[in-house]
Amino acid sequence: MTASLTAGSQSSIVETASAIRAEAHIGKLLLDAGKLVQPDLERVLAAQQEHNLRFGEAAQKLGLVTEEDIRQALSQQFEYPYIPPAEAGLAPELFAATAPYGKEAEALRSVRSELLLGWFKDGRKSLAIGSAREDEGASRLAANLAVLFAQMGRKVLLVDANMRRPQQQSLFKLDNSMGLSDILAERVPSVQVRAVKPFHTLNILPAGSPPPNPTELLARPSFGALLASLENSYDIVLLDTPPSSLASDYQLVVARVGGILLAARRNVSRIAPLVELKEKISMTGATIVGAVVLD
Repeated sequence: MTASLTAGSQSSIVETASAIRAEAHIGKLLLDAGKLVQPDLERVLAAQQEHNLRFGEAAQKLGLVTEEDIRQALSQQFEYPYIPPAEAGLAPELFAATAPYGKEAEALRSVRSELLLGWFKDGRKSLAIGSAREDEGASRLAANLAVLFAQMGRKVLLVDANMRRPQQQSLFKLDNSMGLSDILAERVPSVQVRAVKPFHTLNILPAGSPPPNPTELLARPSFGALLASLENSYDIVLLDTPPSSLASDYQLVVARVGGILLAARRNVSRIAPLVELKEKISMTGATIVGAVVLD
């Protein structure tokens, strides 16, 4: 006696088999992470079958793991890196890395989508991030956008081009001994970037040694050559620039890159400095891609 399966039945079997493999993989990830031991795994499987639950739901129902444990396992399964706050060792301002399910990260995902559909869609790779004043969050915006692009699997480089008061080494807890200033001053033989774990596609180029002449360094032809080289190596290059109230360095960066995303803060930013910044950017021939209002 022979039997045949309809296309619908075959599809259902494939989906069921895939779901079983996915559940088993989560169990293995939790075992490997030390969140479960083998006897726990057997208890979870029994509870899963008895109550018709997903593996993670059954493990939580038994009190063996937390919701954060499940999220971390899923992030590994779907190659969506983030760091639990307790393990981060990063500045709390890096919410895209430590709280990717929060409302702030979700709001910035919309910005990321608009940038992909607008600025980056025609082959552009670089974008400056800036602000009118120092307390308006440009560095925080640049850092979180870099993480969000890396979570998509894009190869991302975040350049701290604020050589006067750099912030990225503090946000990512990196050393700032060598970086952009040292490259432009020809003090190092090659580009010194820092990898950020577990974001395997994200690298940071710190500002480097504090120079006495940041404006002159950015005005050198070597900065343009460096940027062209970086664009050949990365999918997206974000440049954190100093606020316009601090120095004119941002104009040199924006002129090279061709576009800038502005950061502003609710109840902090003022119209007059923003209008003045817009006029100065227009003098460079660059485009203001948009503005993000941060809380």
